[in-house]
Amino acid sequence: MAASAKSFLADAGYGEQELDANSALMELDKGLRSGKLGEQCEAVVRFPRLFQKYPFPILINSAFLKLADVFRVGNNFLRLCVLKVTQQSEKHLEKILNVDEFVKRVFSVIHSNDPVARAITLRMLGSMASIIPERKNAHHSIRQSLDSHDNVEVEAAIFAAANFSAQSKDFAAGICNKISEMIQGLATPVDLKLKLIPILQHMHHDASLASSSRQLLQQLVTSYPSTKMVIVTLHTFTLLAASSLVDIPKQIQLLLQYLKNDPRKAVKRLAIQDLKLLANKTPHTWSRENIQALCESALHTPYDSLKLGMLSVLSTLSGTIAIKQYFSSASGTAATTARSFDLVKLAQECCYHNNRGIAAHGVRILTNISASCQEKDLLPLEQDAVFGLEALLVLCSQDDSPGAQATLKITLTCMVKLVKCRPHLSQSVVESLLTQLQSAQDTARILMCHCLAAIAMQLPVLADGMLGDLMDLYKLIGRSATDKKQELLVSLATVIFVSSQKALSSEVKTVIKQQLENASNGWTAYRIARQASRMGNHDMARELYQSLLTQVASEHFYFWLNSLKEFSHAEQCLTGLQEDNYSSALSCIAEALKSYHKGIASLTAASTPLNPLSFQCGFVKLRIDLLQAFSQLICTCNSLKTSPPPAIATTIAMTSGNDLQRCGRISNQARMKHSMEEFRNLATRYGDLYQSSFDADSATLRNVELQQQSCLLISHAIEALILDPESVSFQEYSSNGTAHVESEYERRMMSVFNHVLEEVESLNRKYAPVSYLASNTCLSNAVIALLKVPLSFQRYFFQKLQSTSIKLALSPSPRNPAEPIAVQNNQQLALKVEGVVQHGSKPGLFRKIQSVCLNVSSVLQSKSGQDYKIPIDNMTNEMEQRVEPHNDYFSTQFLLNFVILGTHNITVESSVIDSNGIVWKTGPKTTIFVKSLEDPYSQQVRLQQQQGQPPSQQQQQRTAYSRF
Repeated sequence: MAASAKSFLADAGYGEQELDANSALMELDKGLRSGKLGEQCEAVVRFPRLFQKYPFPILINSAFLKLADVFRVGNNFLRLCVLKVTQQSEKHLEKILNVDEFVKRVFSVIHSNDPVARAITLRMLGSMASIIPERKNAHHSIRQSLDSHDNVEVEAAIFAAANFSAQSKDFAAGICNKISEMIQGLATPVDLKLKLIPILQHMHHDASLASSSRQLLQQLVTSYPSTKMVIVTLHTFTLLAASSLVDIPKQIQLLLQYLKNDPRKAVKRLAIQDLKLLANKTPHTWSRENIQALCESALHTPYDSLKLGMLSVLSTLSGTIAIKQYFSSASGTAATTARSFDLVKLAQECCYHNNRGIAAHGVRILTNISASCQEKDLLPLEQDAVFGLEALLVLCSQDDSPGAQATLKITLTCMVKLVKCRPHLSQSVVESLLTQLQSAQDTARILMCHCLAAIAMQLPVLADGMLGDLMDLYKLIGRSATDKKQELLVSLATVIFVSSQKALSSEVKTVIKQQLENASNGWTAYRIARQASRMGNHDMARELYQSLLTQVASEHFYFWLNSLKEFSHAEQCLTGLQEDNYSSALSCIAEALKSYHKGIASLTAASTPLNPLSFQCGFVKLRIDLLQAFSQLICTCNSLKTSPPPAIATTIAMTSGNDLQRCGRISNQARMKHSMEEFRNLATRYGDLYQSSFDADSATLRNVELQQQSCLLISHAIEALILDPESVSFQEYSSNGTAHVESEYERRMMSVFNHVLEEVESLNRKYAPVSYLASNTCLSNAVIALLKVPLSFQRYFFQKLQSTSIKLALSPSPRNPAEPIAVQNNQQLALKVEGVVQHGSKPGLFRKIQSVCLNVSSVLQSKSGQDYKIPIDNMTNEMEQRVEPHNDYFSTQFLLNFVILGTHNITVESSVIDSNGIVWKTGPKTTIFVKSLEDPYSQQVRLQQQQGQPPSQQQQQRTAYSRF
């Protein structure tokens, strides 16, 4: 199993993978041909795993045809197994190439005398509706089976009818009247009517069909007032409205009417559930009257369970555009002003309710109103929100039950949101959290620590005075080694690192290390070290990595920890930098580079084929090159001080028209220009690293972006101060003060950027031309200021939460990757590119793939034969196509010309485009070789011309047909 997994994950050629797939398919085929029913069933149920492992059409087509054969000749139990496999593998159905043959084998069973066999066939057809939506014989069989006297067959026909109605407009229009007659017919049993009604939710293909279905449902609600019928009909009503979009306001009114007037709790619960669905899907369609009606129902209901449901709908709406519409339309109507704040009244009442869930929704509504609405009348609500949050915090932090923890999560999320929108409330919120932290349960403490860290990352609210309380709590954590205690150690350490914006004091480090020795395992120590690296506390991180080196069993883990230790030591060397002390700065950078080079060697040793650590290696290599560029720039500035330009340098520059002459000697000019180009090149490389990190979290990407901006800043400063001070513009580099800062590292980097820009701009305006001494000092100090901000190693450096990869298959493809494909030079090669998008456990966590961009290029490697004059257009192939994956599969074709004889290298590279239209260079890159051969007729003509013989008439006549 491990070997097969390795072969699948390895970057093997398509031919090799096909061979593996064929052997796996042959093994299953052997089971299908077995005479024992158990072995046959086992082989059938193993097919979904095979599809997951080899998701390309060539295998899936063969496998489904084999399954169709089993379905045709097997017994009902085997047919049921095939049906389950088909339903599990629904996303692979569109890869079946011989759809007609597949359907023909399955459909033959519909003529069986056994109603169970016919029922399974109908369910099979329904499961395949996505690939055969317009098959008339399937439509006819479903209509016929709806009239069957066998209940099993009728239920199967209903299942198939629902699936085909969702896919086919013609079938939906044709079956609608039939369904209507059956529902309204007196002969149809009630339980069958309950199963038929949900089919109407798929009648949304055009307006007239949706309208007629809606009228029928309206009649049913009135004609059949029993609880079950009303519930099924209303829910179908809602789903139909949500799909057809035009009737949503009417549906909201209808549901509110049932919520208010119908006395049955089951109907009220269904109305609330459907209102929640519409609140999530289309919040903009909710009018002020709708929200007002819901508020009145919530205020007057005596049942907590119903009040909880209504508040859940209102809290969903309060986080959307609907809340702004509610208050804006209320303030504009004088007559309704007194009643317009029923929502606020309801939320304030519920904040202190004895039901935790109701209280949580109450504070969430107040928080969302405070965050969204800036009107003066609503400003006092923020204080109500804080009081409500604090009350819930006290209540839930003492309770260890799952319900209390869920409520606490909602409370803490609201706190973070409120502080983000209303920074002046941060101090009181943080103080209440710290106070409650002392007496809370361990589970609650972990969540509260996460909340404190999230707030402190956004705003520097954790003062040094609060650090003492945190340290006391850290000491109080007992010597117990339970999972909760371990998690709490990590969470508290994170808050301490965030609150200590500068270097940790020796006392704090001693306390943390002591607790880790007493009550922690190696994993906890590693997680704390990782957090220290993220927060820039590299001294602490280095000591922890050092202590863990001897506690790992794997060689790769040892090298990984050793590399982290060296990187932390390197960054620790840079903390001693001081402005105007350039010789010390150079020695610090040299020491850091020494450690970085040791670290990159260990990091390379830690990588494996399955985990190549490409982002980590790329990030560290760029950091090394950046430090070298900084060191070189300081050296260049120092050399300009030791050999300044002559007094007449400015005159020489004006006379010659070359501004670089102001720098003095040619070597200095060249070095400054080279330095500027090097920083621009580094910025480009950081941009490439950003583009290749599709799975990275936003904080990691922002970190890479800040490194890129620091390179651009220095190159801009060199140009503004030394190379071209007159034509440089400052507008494009001006900082955006309104941008929200997400971390302390970003805050400090932005502060340095702004300071350096101001210095450069003021020098450029004061002294024109800028004196070499002032410009060199400014540049060196800018480098030191950037290096003094401790580098943050973000989450993606340690942990990959989202995993996305693309696997490509090219056809034609040789069995041996080094062997070229033969093509005649007067023909075109049709290159088919198929691909599968593979995901990890959390697909689309940070961003989703919208489309895949495929780039095909060919390069002539070796030429054979004589050189002919050939148009330039025919010499190269450069093509690009964008395809949208469907069910994680995509396929397209390219037509390539190979007019020049010889061996051509074809490269197919894929990149992805996310839902925001951003292009990410994820790869992979696949290469095949093509050998272009001379076509036989041209070769014969050329040989005859060389021998001086004219081509015979018979050959001339065959010319037109020779290429066919």
